Amino acid sequence: MKRTMLYRLMATAFVASAILYPGVAASQATLACAKRVDIIAFLGDHLSEKLSAAGKLDPNTIVEIYAAESGNWTLMISDVSGRSCIILSGDTWESIPALPGPKA
Repeated sequence: MKRTMLYRLMATAFVASAILYPGVAASQATLACAKRVDIIAFLGDHLSEKLSAAGKLDPNTIVEIYAAESGNWTLMISDVSGRSCIILSGDTWESIPALPGPKA
């Protein structure tokens, strides 16, 4: 049921982008974009997902993975303006402990 709400959010974002940016929407059919703070609130409030991993893609973009104990997960990118887009989501997320690095 909760995953259905995420898909509805994504569909709503796609429809809105199709209306506002008709030429761009077709090439970004799988993206759901909104303010970062709004997406994070939605993931936490409705899916119990919390930040699990993050990394810098380039000087203006970060990649974040949000995951829940239930196994639900979401991959999101954010830019410096505060705009974020959900790239992928799924279930059965497993965190794997980091292996020790090489000894110096």
